[in-house]
Amino acid sequence: MKIAIINGPNLNLLGKRETDIYGNMSFDQFLEILRKKYPAQEIHYFQSNVEGELINELQRVGYEFGGIVLNPGGYTHTSVAIGDAIAAIKTPVVEVHISNVHAREDFRKLSHVSAKAAGSIFGLGLRGYELAIDWLITH
Repeated sequence: MKIAIINGPNLNLLGKRETDIYGNMSFDQFLEILRKKYPAQEIHYFQSNVEGELINELQRVGYEFGGIVLNPGGYTHTSVAIGDAIAAIKTPVVEVHISNVHAREDFRKLSHVSAKAAGSIFGLGLRGYELAIDWLITH
């Protein structure tokens, strides 16, 4: 199965930014672990700090891949357009957030993605990506 992992703004700084919240591992390091754990899956990775590029990638993979793991970062709370892009595609999307956004600032409790996603995982660190992949493989 082809699975796309799409990360939004500032997730390119994992391992460097707010390590008390996001940990010390870069996403490139974690991606190597995921690819070794799921050798039968073709895992593609895309990250952008630009909203339109995230939408373009969702549309590009949204009819050809078996699943999408999406961490839209801060756009979760602001981008109606990303939510609309998820609603427009056929590929199931699992929303993942490394931190528990519901335990943080009030503005982070609004998601324009959750209602359009097949499911959402919050606050389980990088393990949330693994759980999302497991779900996509079995569904």
